[in-house]
Amino acid sequence: MIATNKAIVLGSGFAGMAGAALLAKNGLDVTVIEKNTTSGGRGRVFEDQGYRFDMGPSWYWMPDVYEQYYNEFGYTTADFYELKKLDPGFAVIFGQNEVMDIPADFEEICTLFESYETGAAEKLRRFIADGAYKYQVGMGEMVFQPAHSVIEFMKVRLLKDALKLQLLSSFKGHVREYFKDPRLLALMEFPVLFLGALPKNTPAMYSLMNFAGLKQGTFYPMGGFGRVAETFQKIAEEQGVKFKFQTDIHSIQIKDNRVVGLQNINDFYPADILLGTADYAHIERMLLPKSHRSYPTSYWDKRTFAPSALIFYLGINKKLEGLRHHNLFFEESFDQHAHDIYKDPKWPKNPLFYACCPSRTDESVAPAGKENLFLLMPLAIGLADSPSLREEYFEMLMERLEKFAGEPIREFIDYKKSYCINNFINDYNAYKGNAYGLANTLRQTAFLKPKMRSQKVSNLYYAGQLTVPGPGVPPTIISGQIAAKEILKHLN
Repeated sequence: MIATNKAIVLGSGFAGMAGAALLAKNGLDVTVIEKNTTSGGRGRVFEDQGYRFDMGPSWYWMPDVYEQYYNEFGYTTADFYELKKLDPGFAVIFGQNEVMDIPADFEEICTLFESYETGAAEKLRRFIADGAYKYQVGMGEMVFQPAHSVIEFMKVRLLKDALKLQLLSSFKGHVREYFKDPRLLALMEFPVLFLGALPKNTPAMYSLMNFAGLKQGTFYPMGGFGRVAETFQKIAEEQGVKFKFQTDIHSIQIKDNRVVGLQNINDFYPADILLGTADYAHIERMLLPKSHRSYPTSYWDKRTFAPSALIFYLGINKKLEGLRHHNLFFEESFDQHAHDIYKDPKWPKNPLFYACCPSRTDESVAPAGKENLFLLMPLAIGLADSPSLREEYFEMLMERLEKFAGEPIREFIDYKKSYCINNFINDYNAYKGNAYGLANTLRQTAFLKPKMRSQKVSNLYYAGQLTVPGPGVPPTIISGQIAAKEILKHLN
């Protein structure tokens, strides 16, 4: 046990809280410093007029990752919240209001695929079996590698597994070896949007996401995703972690190539160890002296970042019978919207978007007889963001939503709040307003990501969605654990 080391964790997202709890469990004196008023990072919650809105994550996939983390502290998921499997897991809406409901039962999904394309049922079984293998390996020993260098993956077994995982093959090409129908292709490719890159630039390894979504299923933590953030804070505090909110750090103080503390306007916070889980680029560019940065500004300018997002949090003064819990609106061109994000960054002409209505499953997140509605449109980072643009796209999305629902919605809105690029920058110091972190492209996977350990400062480590394993809640939970274990190895 280590009793004398004072560790500071900068940022209270899932990576920060996971890392903090593990460090405290192993005897460190840990303080989490957070600029916002509550924990959770992008998984924060706000409540207003009887509505409880999850601000970011809403898809609960890979339940075993959460379970593994809770088991580390002697708990199970059921100790904290009821996990409900959704049926349908989600719906995809194509042109002419064609709806593809994705059943909870995998054999029913196979039947659905066969109805779109002869032979697709058996092909799906093979595709998902391949994805299951990738999930077992990719989310097993391999994902817990700190990825300091390629040498970690040169162990005979891991190297063999890496080849089978298709790390260097394109996801787009991999999917097209199995399916031809454009609707099935859209369904299979949508999970990589969570990884922040085009399917052609995403490793085929990420068919493990299809296994998670179609075979494991889509879940919902009753009470909302914010229950997960509350659980992580509770576990951390039980280990002795202290949380300091509304504290905006202005600089990291270095002496003899070591962090000695963090400074804000009024206070100095001494540290023997610093785990940075706030935006990696912000820590490097804005908090560290130039001489102690691992990466120059030009490095971040050349990275492929996941998109930003335009989000609307809406309270609806009636029930909406036509919506599912998760609704993906794919009536427009996926390729064109992707082009407007990655190739020619601009506000999209005909965007795809996502509508989440958690009150269809959980009545506690909205007043009686009302609906809690969350709209999200992926958007290129670094664009101009204004109230007039937000409103223009609000009308566009609502018109399509009302057409699908077959009923008026706008006139029944009794609560409305928007969130976009400027908010991501202001609330999270997110580089150019990105929403999901660094994209998991072929050239930004594993040891090709920004390193977890500073190359210039001996006691500075990083975790979160800009380093390994990547974006998404389960990967960031794992990221915090990896970083904590690396710190403990360093101290021992």
